[in-house]
Amino acid sequence: MSRIIVLGSGAWGTAIALSLDRRKGHEISLWAHSPEAAEEIVEAGENTLFLPGFSIPPGLAVTGDCAAVGDAEIVVSVVPSEFLRSTLGRIRPHLHPGQIIVSATKGVENRSFLRMSEVIAACLAEAGLKLAVGAFSGPSFALEVAQGQPTAVTVAFKDAAIAARIQAELSSEALRLYTSTDVIGVELGGALKNVIAIAAGVAAGVGLGYNSAAALMTRGIAEITRLAVACGARRETLAGLSGVGDLVLTCTGSLSRNRTVGQELGRGGKLSEILAGLGGKVAEGVLTTRAALGLARKHGIEMPITEQMELILDEGKDPHEAIRDLMLRPGRDEH
Repeated sequence: MSRIIVLGSGAWGTAIALSLDRRKGHEISLWAHSPEAAEEIVEAGENTLFLPGFSIPPGLAVTGDCAAVGDAEIVVSVVPSEFLRSTLGRIRPHLHPGQIIVSATKGVENRSFLRMSEVIAACLAEAGLKLAVGAFSGPSFALEVAQGQPTAVTVAFKDAAIAARIQAELSSEALRLYTSTDVIGVELGGALKNVIAIAAGVAAGVGLGYNSAAALMTRGIAEITRLAVACGARRETLAGLSGVGDLVLTCTGSLSRNRTVGQELGRGGKLSEILAGLGGKVAEGVLTTRAALGLARKHGIEMPITEQMELILDEGKDPHEAIRDLMLRPGRDEH
């Protein structure tokens, strides 16, 4: 039996905790950002704000105490990218050698352009800590994971033995994990597909059909792959669960917050109002768009779809014009 703590009581963190508790054989805790937030979940018996309708089992501990992190052997981080550094600053004093950290946040840090595992490693290094840090990503809506629907994802660590251990510890009848040593590819695939999902939503919002959606997804994975490979990823990783798999789900599924944001933008909505309407939930693709372009410029990589999404998000460009400008780009060879 392992002691596992899930950092972040949003929909995704809560779903992972429920999945692990349902698996049995482990001692599972769910950490909320404050004692008050944890108390609300405990008193309600469910996460009414982010994942209503799913009872918190008696054996699943919910806490807002940072010291609880020190009791865990495995830490699953599901903290939104914009709050990760500050959260690590709070829990860092309670981390210790021998622990394993699995990042399940799909994002790239704004301004630094660091992947989540890099942010974690950098924050630990400031305290003289060096822990095994890996990534967990793939096509996985929180609601369906919480329901126990069959889901397959990838877990990646540079050390294949650690990836295999996490695979064994987290896998269940409903959650199947594949292993990889390509942490870069798994993380960037999971993060960058959110940008393309916004584009797919925009296309749907302006009334475009299946042809357009297929073109955006296909060219989207092409630019994701270009950037990921330039950063050191393996091309084949982007053809797997954390690349194409997650892209297809997020671009087509009605549960996708990123697609929803794009769809409302395509219908003429204002970004601030759309984000406010998410009720505190996060659409990581909004921040990732800016970070992805910063990373692309650093490596000299062209990302036309991402560029148009930035213009829509940051400068209020008309979505119809953005789609038109993509279509009017000079012709080129597909590969």
